[in-house]
Amino acid sequence: MAASAAAAAATEDGMEPRALQYEQTLMYGRYTQDLGAFAKEEAARIRLGGPEPWKGPPSPRAPPELLEYGQSRCARCRIRTVHCHKFLVSRVGEDWIFLVLLGLLMALVSWAMDYAIAACLQAQQWMSRGLNTNILLQYLAWVTYPVVLITFSAGFTQILAPQAVGSGIPEMKTILRGVVLKEYLTLKTFVAKVIGLTCALGSGMPLGKEGPFVHIASMCAALLSKFLSLFGGIYEVRGTLGGEGRGDGWAAGLTLTCLSPHSRQNESRNTEMLAAACAVGVGCCFAAPIGGVLFSIEVTSTFFAVRNYWRGFFAATFSAFIFRVLAVWNRDEETITALFKTRFRLDFPFDLQELPAFAVIGIASGFGGALFVYLNRKIVQVMRKQKTINRFLMKKRLLFPALVTLLISTLTFPPGFGQFMAGQLSQKETLVTLFDNRTWVRQGLMEEVEPPGTSQAWSPPRANVFLTLVIFILMKFWMSALATTIPVPCGAFMPVFVIGAAFGRLVGESMAAWFPDGIHTDSSTYRIVPGGYAVVGAAALAGAVTHTVSTAVIVFELTGQIAHILPVMIAVILANAVAQSLQPSLYDSIIRIKKLPYLPELGWGRHQQYRVRVEDIMVRDVPHVALSCTFRDLRLALHRTKGRMLALVESPESMILLGSIERSQVVALLGAQLSPARRRQYMQERRAAQTSSPSDQESPPGPETSVRFQVNTEDPGFPAARGETHKPLKPALKRGSSSTTNLKESPTGNVEQAGIALRSLFCGSPPPEAASELEKSGKCDKRKLKRVRISLASDSDLEGEMTPEEILEWEEQQLDEPVNFSDCKIDPAPFQLVERTSLHKTHTIFSLLGVDHAYVTSIGRLIGIVTLKELRKAIEGSVTAQGVKVRPPLASFRDSATSSSDTETTEVHALWGPRSRHGLPREGSPSDSDDKCQ
Repeated sequence: MAASAAAAAATEDGMEPRALQYEQTLMYGRYTQDLGAFAKEEAARIRLGGPEPWKGPPSPRAPPELLEYGQSRCARCRIRTVHCHKFLVSRVGEDWIFLVLLGLLMALVSWAMDYAIAACLQAQQWMSRGLNTNILLQYLAWVTYPVVLITFSAGFTQILAPQAVGSGIPEMKTILRGVVLKEYLTLKTFVAKVIGLTCALGSGMPLGKEGPFVHIASMCAALLSKFLSLFGGIYEVRGTLGGEGRGDGWAAGLTLTCLSPHSRQNESRNTEMLAAACAVGVGCCFAAPIGGVLFSIEVTSTFFAVRNYWRGFFAATFSAFIFRVLAVWNRDEETITALFKTRFRLDFPFDLQELPAFAVIGIASGFGGALFVYLNRKIVQVMRKQKTINRFLMKKRLLFPALVTLLISTLTFPPGFGQFMAGQLSQKETLVTLFDNRTWVRQGLMEEVEPPGTSQAWSPPRANVFLTLVIFILMKFWMSALATTIPVPCGAFMPVFVIGAAFGRLVGESMAAWFPDGIHTDSSTYRIVPGGYAVVGAAALAGAVTHTVSTAVIVFELTGQIAHILPVMIAVILANAVAQSLQPSLYDSIIRIKKLPYLPELGWGRHQQYRVRVEDIMVRDVPHVALSCTFRDLRLALHRTKGRMLALVESPESMILLGSIERSQVVALLGAQLSPARRRQYMQERRAAQTSSPSDQESPPGPETSVRFQVNTEDPGFPAARGETHKPLKPALKRGSSSTTNLKESPTGNVEQAGIALRSLFCGSPPPEAASELEKSGKCDKRKLKRVRISLASDSDLEGEMTPEEILEWEEQQLDEPVNFSDCKIDPAPFQLVERTSLHKTHTIFSLLGVDHAYVTSIGRLIGIVTLKELRKAIEGSVTAQGVKVRPPLASFRDSATSSSDTETTEVHALWGPRSRHGLPREGSPSDSDDKCQ
């Protein structure tokens, strides 16, 4: 410990740390430092009187007032409470507490929703059976009930929180990439999602629960994080970002002022908890913790941090356990079992000759999954293209869900057409019958095991099992694709899962009909198990629609048996291979429909994309501001771009990238410079100058009259201080030097003064005359800054003293003053790429780090910027010229066959030689800029 502390101290002092010596032991060996060298270092430290490196700074002694307060009864209770909280957190850990609470809450929500949904479905069945003597009344009751529930769900969701509409997985996928969606994880969205989903599923429409539950679990995690932030710890909301102390780096002492709630929170920990919440959502929905974790990783992440693995498994397992315990407590189950328990034989579940049939199920499910995604997207596009119908339905928002529900309910009416597609069965009852291991075919050995309940649903009087299954698959296919477009909280996993189970059951019944006596192997005969085919079909079609393999694990946990693991994996892999080559996943398709920020994956066989480089796709006209710019330049930069960040460069000539600054910071600077407070101060100074004596006017101005600017915010919590004298804040360009020469006026000392400005901007301490001002504004820095008002209108007390012409003249003078960036939130290390970075590497970096833009530099000089938009166009091949897809211009000069060390290696003289090709971004014609962007 002492040796490591000495090495750390030596590193901080700028010395090279002493190398550790390897010592041979019996097994692994160990690394140590020579004791004599350590003793010499300690002696030198004691002789110089330096502090011990392994001991922190001495804690300040509490004042007597705090000591007296600590002896009161209330204070002792608070202190004991804090000590208990710290002991609990230190022994158990805040992550464990958070995950236990998250799993418990989601299990309660899932069980309560299932209870309410089952009650709604039973009420519909009760009304239908009670009116069976009158077909007209029975039809009205069968149709009106789901229409009322769907209409209420759509209206309630639209009024309370429109963000609750849909699945939720596409949005969570973009949120985990770093995109901020407004009011998507709030309490009112949680209430709208839970109530709207309960009514939608209780209506009996072919809708799912799994996707919305991922969103519900994420909202629960976000709200739980805010609740735990009241007790401090890792979820505590902080006021500033960045270090407060000074370090060796030139950006170590920069204090960043928070401008939004997301920048004040522990974003890394919140992202980890959201990833765990996605696993909890699937785990408590199907009581499948392992499949839930794997499924959430596949559908929400491109790259997953392994350190979050245990969080997802722990929370999902605890949630699934509580969910099934509640079912036992409610007497729905005798003990903790699988949700759809099957009873397949374990000694010989399938024969080798059945594997081709399972492979056919996988290939057909791949085509079916791609067709489902295409049909769902086509329905939305057709509705959007019909402008007249679209405008009418936008005015009557509840009409579209009511019409769709009326159509589906009419077709599933049991005495009508619904008798040919098992319309009286709910989704849960349908899965229970489809997973049955007994055959429905009236032939051979299967004749005596036909259950009477199944024959009533799947064997109507004027049809057979095969016709019923075919009609069920075809009708449910387009019904599910249409129903998932209704503006209510809904998912598509369970409807697709049921359709796949029906298709597998159809293949299984066909095999049982073709082999009525079973399959003969050696001297034994093994009968066909149609329920196993249904399990394979359900996993294959669900995997094809979602582009996941973890549906196989979900099926094993749902059924409680792993006997068909080999057929399920073969079918799921084949289905994914076919579906991924034809269509994107359902969630990626919804992302494109909703126009959410996304980054598509690199397709198969597109080797030419590996030869495209950043310089081929970057935008060269980068919005930037210089360190020595004026407020007029800031205003021009704001008018030129609508981006969230602006690049900060050393000067327009050198274009050395120093960092990036947020747009809100630039707006705040402009607002402070043109604020009424500065105008009022200018009028006071002018009035004081007019009333003063000539001798006072000739005296040099003191530091009291050299105020650069004063920020006036709209926050009512910051009243304007009247009657106070503010000491000036020296600009960053003048802190490190006593010279009063401006940077722009000294071309010979440009580099030296720029270095001084950088050190004073990022790591310099404030001058003595500005220390008191910083102490006064310290409290304000820790609070949330409000939007600064930029207005040309004068206050009531200045209207009679300054005319509009004088105000405009004064503002023009203020815009010509240099900008002081010392109090801005500046990112000193924005993400950068070099111009020769390949497209494949850029795609990997963007996906891994979750960035939305990156600056392109060459030897530190800013030459371009790459955003998600340019990267997406390059990957999708949408860079067009006169309607024809073309390759990027510079990529056409490269050939993979001739790539060698001569073309890939950059020589030193070629790197430092011609600087003209990295010139300033010039303003050209629109066509010229478009050609560059391509």
